Amino acid sequence: MRKLLTTLIVAVAITLVGCVTINVYFPEAAAQKAADQFIGNVLDDSGVARPANGSSTTPTQPAPGKQPSAAILDLLIPAAYAAESPDIQVRTPETDAIRERMKNRFGGALKSLFDSGAVGFTADGLVAARDPGAIPLDQRSLVDQENGDRNALYAAIAKANGHPEWEGQIRKTFADGWIQRAPSGWYYRDASGAWKRK
Repeated sequence: MRKLLTTLIVAVAITLVGCVTINVYFPEAAAQKAADQFIGNVLDDSGVARPANGSSTTPTQPAPGKQPSAAILDLLIPAAYAAESPDIQVRTPETDAIRERMKNRFGGALKSLFDSGAVGFTADGLVAARDPGAIPLDQRSLVDQENGDRNALYAAIAKANGHPEWEGQIRKTFADGWIQRAPSGWYYRDASGAWKRK
């Protein structure tokens, strides 16, 4: 009888494990933290002043306690399948190279274009010409170069984390971060397409 009961419990456990679908959710808080560090590195190392209100990091709420059913699932589902890292990978050779190019552009002419209001950030994580006539001819390619690196960055981060489908969420997280970290006086274009000044 005891052997039959043990066999039955094992069979039920295997059936439950086979029926469980593991969803991997976008780690929003970790992405915000990683984006803030990346953006801060680019702007701070380029000599761009921090916003007057200080750090733009969003405080995270503590994770709620596990429900009893989650504790049972932890026992039944092997850790290799259930593990979900709270971090998001941003540092790769590709993203490091992109960061250095962005720092060089911001440390050079791009910062002055933001300071003058000729360009601004967009709601999709790019840079756009707000006043194309105010951009000197020899600097007009900067926006295209910057946007090429930004598009590559968002795709590279999604790929480095094994979730190319996260690219849109990563782009949105970075877009919000660029605008939050922008100094007073810089422009940004909101989701409706309207230009606003910080």
